[in-house]
Amino acid sequence: MIARFPDLAGRVAVVTGGSRALGAATAQLLACNGMLVAVVGRDIEALETVRETLWNAGGRAAAIVCDCTDPDALANLVEEVEKELGPPAVLAAFAGGAGAPKPTLEMSLDDWNQTVAGNLTSTFATIQAFAPGMVDRGRGSIVTMSSAAGRQPSQANVAYAVAKAGVGMLTKHLAAELAPHGIRLNCIAPSAVRNERMDRHMTEEQLQRLGATFPLGRIGAPDDVAAATAFLASDASGWITGTTLDISGGKIVL
Repeated sequence: MIARFPDLAGRVAVVTGGSRALGAATAQLLACNGMLVAVVGRDIEALETVRETLWNAGGRAAAIVCDCTDPDALANLVEEVEKELGPPAVLAAFAGGAGAPKPTLEMSLDDWNQTVAGNLTSTFATIQAFAPGMVDRGRGSIVTMSSAAGRQPSQANVAYAVAKAGVGMLTKHLAAELAPHGIRLNCIAPSAVRNERMDRHMTEEQLQRLGATFPLGRIGAPDDVAAATAFLASDASGWITGTTLDISGGKIVL
């Protein structure tokens, strides 16, 4: 069943990290709700695949390559989105990754810096690029991507965990700062959500055993994240800002 939010129709959305899994599913759901979607990432072939899927389903989309840690590239991204689709009303700042387990004492400073840059700094820089236009227009909804790893200790590496925890605080801070300008910021923190890496490295039996550890009896699906994002992007959540939504199958973080 597709989550429907009629107020999103005709608006422009930007989804960074949009080429695969969670980002791709979010771009697809927003497009199904009538949004014009800019799908952003580093892999042009994967981006074009998502864009083609959206177009074939009757949506309007653009595939744009951008390194979200590069302020100049982000400035160009803003210009390109506005030129191709129009002024963005929704930003899903999902670029990130590199959460694979690694002992902290074996992590180099370069590992730390790259992981923090790819997850926390990229989110900050992306918001900084798009928020001024939203301020000028007096409206906008921004959804950021944290992780269960940023909510409590896990098997993820420490740099990823710290970066994702930082995304949550960045969201809260900016939610308070930008609320007077009509801009809402909320954060989602998924737990285990099925993705390409899981499919490569885990058998179906292993995935089922992992799912059995969750109160709801399964791991997450990209569509679970997409539906939560669409809700937070829409006017249905118009009195919600500064929150982190744990998409965790019942594993509630206290």
